[in-house]
Amino acid sequence: MIVRQAIAYRSLALVIGAALLCGGCSVIDGPVLDPKGPITLAERDLLFKAVAIMMVVIIPVFVMAALFFWRYRGTNRNAKYTPNLAYYWPVEILVWGVPAAIIIWLGIHLWHDTYKLDPYNEIDPSVKQLQVQAIAQDWKWLFVYPEQNIAVVNELVFPAGQPLSIRITSDTVMNSLVIPALAGQIYAMAGMETRLNVLANEPGKFWGRNMQYSGTGFADQQFRAIATTEEDFDAWVDKVKAASGTLDASTYEALAKPSQKVPVTYYSGVEPNLFDSIIAKYSHGDTDRMPATAAHAAPAAEPAAEAAE
Repeated sequence: MIVRQAIAYRSLALVIGAALLCGGCSVIDGPVLDPKGPITLAERDLLFKAVAIMMVVIIPVFVMAALFFWRYRGTNRNAKYTPNLAYYWPVEILVWGVPAAIIIWLGIHLWHDTYKLDPYNEIDPSVKQLQVQAIAQDWKWLFVYPEQNIAVVNELVFPAGQPLSIRITSDTVMNSLVIPALAGQIYAMAGMETRLNVLANEPGKFWGRNMQYSGTGFADQQFRAIATTEEDFDAWVDKVKAASGTLDASTYEALAKPSQKVPVTYYSGVEPNLFDSIIAKYSHGDTDRMPATAAHAAPAAEPAAEAAE
């Protein structure tokens, strides 16, 4: 009896602790059930569909478990358990057919929505997109606005209601960019370009970060994603253009060095073709400018090859 009470109290404590932990989670940090854009809304609906489909098995399992516990409880001496289910085809169909049907049903939905939610797809081709280039560094995010010829560290501003097209790469090890309220996770890799299309339904401030562990400053590699009105976005662009610093080649080299908790920084001008040059320097095998982790991973030259040189 004492042991049972101890187990019960421990279970109750775990439930209360989990509830308190969940109570500390706000929709700002994990807005799965409170999407702010069409992409995350579609992802939430897909999650609900998957859960509803799996309820076909989960609900009967819990109901039958309760019935079996009640039927075959220790005090019920009249309940006998004498199964003879060898090659009993109704049970075989139930055991194998229902899970197979669920997998097929889930597969149909996932197949359709995988193409529908392709992050490379334009959200609304009839509306002009705002172009932004995202560059992952140690340990910060650099956002370049090529049409406005400005750049910003750790702040992504864009008009609500206008599609945002982000080209993503990394000037260090692998990172991943995610804005949970607006879109899912997309990887950023050196020498490669990935893309993400985003749309905010209304103005608001959202949380974005790197979700791929990348070293000492990983925990602080976060940024603010701010959806504004058209007027506020134009005013913000003017504010950035009034900044004294410009992002030329030497300034970028200094910025790219590992640093932590970098404040929001504005640059009123950007080195031409900066984004493409960052991709090219890895694609062309320029190991002198590769991040330390990548350079250390390169195999050493064979002695024979060195002698031949």
